[in-house]
Order: sequence, then C-alpha cells, then structure tokens
Amino acid sequence: MKKQFKFLAFTLFLGLLITSCSSDDDNFSTPQEPLGDYENGILVSAEGGPSSVSYISNDFSIVENDIYANVNTESLGVYLQSIGFDGNQAYIISDNVNTINVVNRYTFKKETAITTGLYTPRYISFANGKGYVSNWGSGSDAIDDFIAVIDLSTNTVESTIPVGEGPEQIISNNGKIYVSHKGGWSFNNIITVIDANTNLTTTITVNDVPDEMFINNSGELVVLCEGKPGWSGSETNATISKIDVTTNTVTETLNFAAGVHPSQMSSDNGEIYYQANNEVFVMSETSSSLPTASIVNLGTINTYGMAVKGDKLFVTDAKDFASLGDLNVYDLTTNTLENTFTVGVNASKIYFN
Repeated sequence: MKKQFKFLAFTLFLGLLITSCSSDDDNFSTPQEPLGDYENGILVSAEGGPSSVSYISNDFSIVENDIYANVNTESLGVYLQSIGFDGNQAYIISDNVNTINVVNRYTFKKETAITTGLYTPRYISFANGKGYVSNWGSGSDAIDDFIAVIDLSTNTVESTIPVGEGPEQIISNNGKIYVSHKGGWSFNNIITVIDANTNLTTTITVNDVPDEMFINNSGELVVLCEGKPGWSGSETNATISKIDVTTNTVTETLNFAAGVHPSQMSSDNGEIYYQANNEVFVMSETSSSLPTASIVNLGTINTYGMAVKGDKLFVTDAKDFASLGDLNVYDLTTNTLENTFTVGVNASKIYFN
C-alpha cells in the first residue's frame, strides 16, 4: 500500500514538473534573425547626380549614405525618381535611363533590372502580382504617355495602358489603380482609374496639377492639387479634394488662398499634413476647412520631400540642388527640430523600411 502511494505521489510530482516546463517553453520565443542591414530604418532617395539612397536607423544611431553603391559596387545613374516596395523587394526607378533596379529591400543586394518597355518612368504601385509604372514618354509629346504593366514573376513589361499627359503618383486600392496627372512638362487636371483585372480606364476631373494622393480611413481618395503657378500666366487655386471611389465623383473640395501652392502632403493616424510656403500644417482628415496656423516653420531650407510617421516629421532639404542634402527630423510633440542628417545630392523622398 505504501509503495503504491509513493508511486502515485511521484507520478503527480512528475506531471507537475512537466506541466511547469511546458508552460515555460510556451512563453519562450526564439529571437528573430535580422532580415538585413537596412531594416528598421528610414530610407532617403536622392535624385543626384550622382543619385543615391541613404539609410538612417530608427534610433538614429546608424547613418549610411549611398547604400546601393556600397552593396553592389555600381551606380544608380544620374536621376533617381522614386522607390516602390512590394514584399521583400524594392523597385528603384531611374527615369532618365529608363531603368528599374530591383533589390532586396533589407539587404539592398541587386536581384535584377528592368530595362525594356519603359520611357521616362516615374512611380510604381502593385496589385494582383503586377507592377504598374507611370511613364511620361517624351516630354514634348502629349499623347505617348502610358502605364507599363510589369509581370513581377519575370520582371518584364507585359503590356502598356495609354493614359493622358504627365502621369505621376500611382497608388492601388481594392483592385483599382489611381494615377494623378500632374502634367509632365505641361499641366493637367485628371486622375486616371485603372481596373487591375481588365486594364480598362476611366478618368476623374479634379483641379489643376494633382500630385500627392492617399486613401483615408473612410475609404475616400484624397488628392492634393497644387494649382497652376503664377509664372504659368494662368494661375489657379490649389485644393485638397476627396473622391468617392465607388462613384468616382469629387465629394468635397477645400480651396487654398490665391497664390498658395502646396507641394507635399502626407497622412498618418487620421491626420493630413501638408507643406505650403515652407510651413507645415496639420488637419483631421474629416475636417471641412483648412487650418489657419502652421505647426512647424521650416525657415529657409529648400523643402523637397516630406513624410510623417508617429510623432516624427521628416523633411528633406535639397539646398542648391548640387550639394549634399539634409534630412531634418522634427519632434511633433514639441514641433521642434530634433536631428539633422547629411544625405545625398538632391535629397527628395522618404520611405520607412
């Protein structure tokens, strides 16, 4: 009887020990292997020349310029227009050489290059395993502009979609591709909508010189239209417009004062940030009026790009378009300059990796 009791007690103790160890194992997580030297940071593209991409870690402790050349021992060319991201790949668009270099976004090691089927490529977006690239064609020809459709499995242009003059920014949402037509060397006032399943197009007329776009939390397309500048001889007002993507109709337009021509817009956490007259303004995406006071005065810098993430505002200073530029970081809790980093020549766009 005593032997049986001792056996049962030992069995119970062993079961508790196993359960305890199992519980500890369940709470244990294996540290994730780093994806590459350039994850968890900010990427800044610089148009050049020479063109380049800079990396700044999220904690601002690491800064490395010209990471593409450092990894691949080759140049990106003279004019880097933009970068698009899809999965683990980054698509680096150099428009003057009609080339898209495809790299791993975390290591920046080159995987391939797309060199045919492009003509002054500008921006890229992704849907249904395809890349959609806006192309100006010849700046002096108003009818040769197109969207190149890239098969991402082969990284080749499989078809083209003719569109109006000067296609610029391009974003995708729910099977539709939206293209703002800034106008290239001229001016335009349309958004092209492409059905990603059929490549059929329709257009939405907005105010002059539409550029930056995003989809807000209500599912509306928000478009910044810069308006024709005074030097054009036919100056028009800038606007922020909201578009119902179900009906493709403009539902609301906020008008800037005459002579004010904003050039950058970013969105984060339900708020819209834009730059005008070298000041940064913020408004709720549900607001029906423009703010009257700015949150940050950028002073005399040559503002060439802007992005917002969390409590940080990032602004590029292109300086004289010949010297190395700066990335300025502002703390949005205090609206003050926090850090400045030297980046590439003609520093322009800011991305988060």
